[in-house]
Amino acid sequence: MREKRPSIRRFAARASGKIRLMKILAFETAADPGTVALWHNGHCSVHRCPEGQPNSSSLLPLAANCLREAGFGIGDMDGIAFGEGPGSFTGLRIACGIAQGISVARNIPLLGVGTLDAMAHISGGERVIALLDARMGEIYAGFFEKGRRAEESIGVYTPETIPLLSSGGWLACGNGLAVPGVRERIASCVDVWRPNILPDAGGIACLAAARFARGERIDPSEATSLYVRDKVAKTVAERKAEEDDVWTR
Repeated sequence: MREKRPSIRRFAARASGKIRLMKILAFETAADPGTVALWHNGHCSVHRCPEGQPNSSSLLPLAANCLREAGFGIGDMDGIAFGEGPGSFTGLRIACGIAQGISVARNIPLLGVGTLDAMAHISGGERVIALLDARMGEIYAGFFEKGRRAEESIGVYTPETIPLLSSGGWLACGNGLAVPGVRERIASCVDVWRPNILPDAGGIACLAAARFARGERIDPSEATSLYVRDKVAKTVAERKAEEDDVWTR
């Protein structure tokens, strides 16, 4: 049986000067499969974890392979970045924990970058609604204009409670578009649909590079994930109520 190899993609990112020359290693595990990205010399290579293997066991070997192919060691990095969420609760802890551990062990500057921010960046849109499936019939959503996040725009919504936008010309991206009712809710303001955009370490690395170049960093002891909500599953009573409702309708 042929061994499954992680997928790799490479892209050039617009950058100059100090940002171009930085070396950033980024982790993103808000959704499966997780990804690792290496930013260097204005280019970003993204390695995707093999399908069917847990991110917890495959992410570090993937990062080691990424560095080895580029001819670097972890000590060569100018910064470590991770996708801080929102997303899978377990997944967010993996990326945060690995990035935090490397930062502490090797004294490398650390940053957390919003998962939806990175999705919006990858989309290339001027006005972007980034949507990620939050399970339980809900989605995580963020609204961005020209790369800037609308104030307090990141939230968890049911399709019926997604904020309505008064104008059109928006690009909607992410697997949250597959949640029933989401497309119908935002159809009047969306011109472009990109459901295949998922959490990606490449977007994390690109956004982190600019922030590191400005001197930003966080104390590793304060590294945390953006969970948005504190509930990961419905209770037994809630599930039973839904089942009863199905049979009584």
